[in-house]
Amino acid sequence: MTFPLAWGTSPVRDFPAWRRTARDKVGELLVVADQDGTPYAPEFTAGPDGDGYTRQCVELSLTRYGRVRGALLTPRGAGPFPAVLLLHDHGSRFDIGKEKGVRPWYDDTRLASAEQWAERYFAGRFVGDELARRGHVVLCLDALGWGERGPLVYERQQELASNLFHLGASLAGLHAREDQRAAAFLAGLDRVDACRVAALGFSMGGYRAWQVAALSDHVAAAASVCWMTGLKEMMVPGNNTLRGQSAFHMLHPGLARHLDLPDVASIAAPRPMLFFHGGLDALFPADGVRTAYARLRAVWRSQGAEDRLRLKTWPDRGHVFDDAMQDEVYAWLDSAL
Repeated sequence: MTFPLAWGTSPVRDFPAWRRTARDKVGELLVVADQDGTPYAPEFTAGPDGDGYTRQCVELSLTRYGRVRGALLTPRGAGPFPAVLLLHDHGSRFDIGKEKGVRPWYDDTRLASAEQWAERYFAGRFVGDELARRGHVVLCLDALGWGERGPLVYERQQELASNLFHLGASLAGLHAREDQRAAAFLAGLDRVDACRVAALGFSMGGYRAWQVAALSDHVAAAASVCWMTGLKEMMVPGNNTLRGQSAFHMLHPGLARHLDLPDVASIAAPRPMLFFHGGLDALFPADGVRTAYARLRAVWRSQGAEDRLRLKTWPDRGHVFDDAMQDEVYAWLDSAL
């Protein structure tokens, strides 16, 4: 694995041209075709007001394959507002998806599960509701297999991925295309300032956040919490990525012939990006995080934009996105958007 398309290794020396070349290669390896010709045809359903913001359910077509339901929060006041595409985690918990980020007002059973999840990973907070209170439009959608698009059973993730592979598609590629489309939909809402749209996620949501920033010009900034590493350092015995099942949501066959994971994230340079890592996070060994951070830093520095890149390891944190980490992200978003 020499990653010959990486910036600095690639024969393409003009950075904008390299970005186009690298993005085109990733897009090709997603396997799932671009879905830009599919009408969103959104349907909105009002919910009860939150603390300084309104709630809606939105149903729309991200691809031609089916409808997707999500939560949409809008601050009270005069827009347009900055916005956040909030991308939920994996966690092997499939009964809730968007509810991991936004407090569900429409389902008491999902509310109980969501509150339990928030206590476990988010210090009891719902990140989407916090962002809306702070003046951001928030969109959070179910990925395939979660919430109202599931629930998957852990042992059947590989079966789902295999079916898509046999159909000439990819589970990870479908997620990526849907996230691209979600970013474009959010940026196109009248209530949103299209130049101030960020992506944010924890764990698998963190992976999705830097991935959609790399693939979409609708994303002006991205914050990824607890998902960044060098691929070689991650591919060690016992690592979660090698167990199958959950890995297929983040596996693009053939990509490593061209780019390492931080190389893909670097397609977003020189836009503002934040990466947090927990020093006690067993899923991402420290050497892999160091490798990835060094690679990211080198790319942003090459573009004279190192001040737009925030890299931090929290030495006493594990695989969590707690209140102190959240507060730093919220402050960073205010400065980045």
